[in-house]
Amino acid sequence: MTAHVQTFDHGRIRELRLARPPVNALDPALCRALIAALDHAVAGDADAVVLSGAPGIFSAGLDVPHLMALGEDRHALRAAWGAFFGAARALAELRIPVVAAITGHAPAGGCVLSLCCDYRVMARSPDPAKPFAIGMNETQVGLAVPDGAQQLMRRVIGQHRAERLLVAGHMVPAEEALKIGLVDELAEADHVLPRAVAWLENLLRLPRAPMLQTRALARADLVQALDPDRLHLDRFVEGWYEPDTQAGLRALLARLGK
Repeated sequence: MTAHVQTFDHGRIRELRLARPPVNALDPALCRALIAALDHAVAGDADAVVLSGAPGIFSAGLDVPHLMALGEDRHALRAAWGAFFGAARALAELRIPVVAAITGHAPAGGCVLSLCCDYRVMARSPDPAKPFAIGMNETQVGLAVPDGAQQLMRRVIGQHRAERLLVAGHMVPAEEALKIGLVDELAEADHVLPRAVAWLENLLRLPRAPMLQTRALARADLVQALDPDRLHLDRFVEGWYEPDTQAGLRALLARLGK
């Protein structure tokens, strides 16, 4: 357990709970803590992992106020984005199955992390008029979505539908997300974690070696999508300083009250 990732064991299934209030914004410290926790789970006796968040919010994505505070320090900005995609790669490359227990909204980086998991269980909102939503909404604040991150969405919902969602920066309500395959299962908030554990328990009843070998082959494209050569972080960092992007990010900070 660290200050940013809490650890709970459900038998031989390790739950890693993001714990950076109020919205689990993904700064470098949280990303590094997640990588370390995943490494520790594999090195220990865990057979599978559940990645969970806080009630109402899985993760709000990258910590934009932190990134904006870096100013013109391109090296630090690239390192911050590198830490995030390092966490995504750690999930994608994990040698044991991992399920996302999406306990609330999952925009941008939160969506990316969930798409690196084998299975996604998402909570139904207690207020049907305000459903929880998931998606990559980067274009709404002036950011381009790197090709590798786009590929994560294409592989689960198809190229055409992914294009529509990514270009518009659309956040998908939970029921629609289930219909299009962006998540695999919906549950009441209190049942999200038990359903994630139950799915893994069923998977772990299979003969272990053939299951893990088949899983590795099936997820090879996921790992390839997050190869640094597919992400073009230098190009992305330069785009961060484009006037349209900076205007969008400043507008976001104003809405956040930062």
